[in-house]
Amino acid sequence: MKHERKVIPEFRSETEEQEFWATHDSTDYIDWSKATSALFPNLKPTMKTISLRLPEPMLNRLKVLANERDVPYQSLLKMFLKERIDRELL
Repeated sequence: MKHERKVIPEFRSETEEQEFWATHDSTDYIDWSKATSALFPNLKPTMKTISLRLPEPMLNRLKVLANERDVPYQSLLKMFLKERIDRELL
């Protein structure tokens, strides 16, 4: 027996949509068995600027390493942090 899907309403705001989905079952509106994966290659993560104090010798060594790899030192620092966070979460 085929399940009749309800029509998703028009929302006036993101908050209204969030409130709707918090109280409604999406399977009444969407046939998830027909869903496919979506790719969003141009999305960029939200970045937050922080202030970080580093000992000057450490910053200098980081800059040398970054120069050897031909990347900005801030990018290298983010790579190092990501690698360590990933390893800690295993």
